[in-house]
Amino acid sequence: MTFTPRSLAITLFVVGMPLICYFAVFRPQNAAIAAARSEVEHKAAMLARLKEETVRNSDLAKTNEQLSATVRSIEARLPSGKELDALVKQVSNLAVAAGLQPPTMKMLPPLQAAEYLEQPIELEVEGGFKGFFTFISKVEKLPRITRIHDMKLTSVERDDAEIKAEFTLSIYFQDMNRIATVETTGGAR
Repeated sequence: MTFTPRSLAITLFVVGMPLICYFAVFRPQNAAIAAARSEVEHKAAMLARLKEETVRNSDLAKTNEQLSATVRSIEARLPSGKELDALVKQVSNLAVAAGLQPPTMKMLPPLQAAEYLEQPIELEVEGGFKGFFTFISKVEKLPRITRIHDMKLTSVERDDAEIKAEFTLSIYFQDMNRIATVETTGGAR
């Protein structure tokens, strides 16, 4: 078979056309498709991470609300400075109701305790052990936050008393002036 210039041109055209199409059309298209797939995979991964973050943020928001509710319930147990006198009188009444002699009380200066104040009160009570135990258990059940520390029990040799208890009762309370200042200035507590 002899090749004429025309048949040679047709053969080159038939063989060359797919090569030209591959390099001119298909190869750039394949590169563009690969880049698009890579971008889609990247965006899908980002979307999955965003979904996880959204779920975590909603969980954090729920946890934050629960913590805020807990803080509010604890703050509700803190009397204001105005309610402190009533609470001190209530503690004195609890001692008398438990069969103890009226306590002697000495108010010490308030102490700063984190965001709140602590009012230490030195108490001295005398009476029977059962009465003292009843008094302590009733103080423990008060709806306000209190703490008893530095307790010293001594035996007393009198008919009207078995023991003498000296201790410090700390009552935690809110400084209403500070809270009002923080709320008006918009600062965080």
